[in-house]
Amino acid sequence: MRSLADAIDGQRDVLMNQVNYAAMSDQELRQYFLRHREDKLALRAYLERLGDLPRTVITTVDDPDFDAKIQAAVLKQMQAAGNNGEMAG
Repeated sequence: MRSLADAIDGQRDVLMNQVNYAAMSDQELRQYFLRHREDKLALRAYLERLGDLPRTVITTVDDPDFDAKIQAAVLKQMQAAGNNGEMAG
């Protein structure tokens, strides 16, 4: 069980190490979260940013060209990944 002193020290560490997520680029924030998975505020900031990004509708379920459009979108993602080393988001 954690002692009161350990809890206080932990809170002091948190307060002394405040992270400015807003100052980070999307990529920096993503990398920060991947390195600090216990940081729930970083996850929240990252997910909020993802939610703010515009989304492109590729196709709809009833589209007769559904398969072709999905395959084209996957190919485009793979090509983008080949250009910068990771999946584009």
